[in-house]
Amino acid sequence: MIDHDGYRPNVGIIIANAQNQVFWARRCRCDGWQFPQGGIQREETVEEALYRELYEEVGLECGQVEIQGRTRGWLRYDLPRAYRRSGGSRRFRGQKQVWFLLRLTGSDADVRLDLSTAPEFDAWRWVDYWSPIDAIVSFKRKVYRSALTELAPLLER
Repeated sequence: MIDHDGYRPNVGIIIANAQNQVFWARRCRCDGWQFPQGGIQREETVEEALYRELYEEVGLECGQVEIQGRTRGWLRYDLPRAYRRSGGSRRFRGQKQVWFLLRLTGSDADVRLDLSTAPEFDAWRWVDYWSPIDAIVSFKRKVYRSALTELAPLLER
């Protein structure tokens, strides 16, 4: 599903622990680290997509996290042509995302990267809240900075 501007609706997920560190995961078969994220399917609300992606990518269920907040609007990034799938839509430009900040209420042992038939991640760790801005690929950096900045005040609640 791509909107009229060429962006695929998506959710981004920032999971914080009790020490306000955030969940940082390594994509399978590469050395790229990122927050969990995924597309919103037709007829699915952003919260339904959040919980589906959370379970598919991280193995966490809604009872193991609390939503602290979400971004007010869509944050967009353009995907460089070199990263686009061949045979994909010519209209496709990138992702538009609603970002959620979650608090882990379960334990680290609840994280399961192997529940999907095609896992997205093969490793994870807790990192300082702001460190993903410098570690993410450059074309996502502005979105990460915007999401983390908007959601940071919610950590203090």
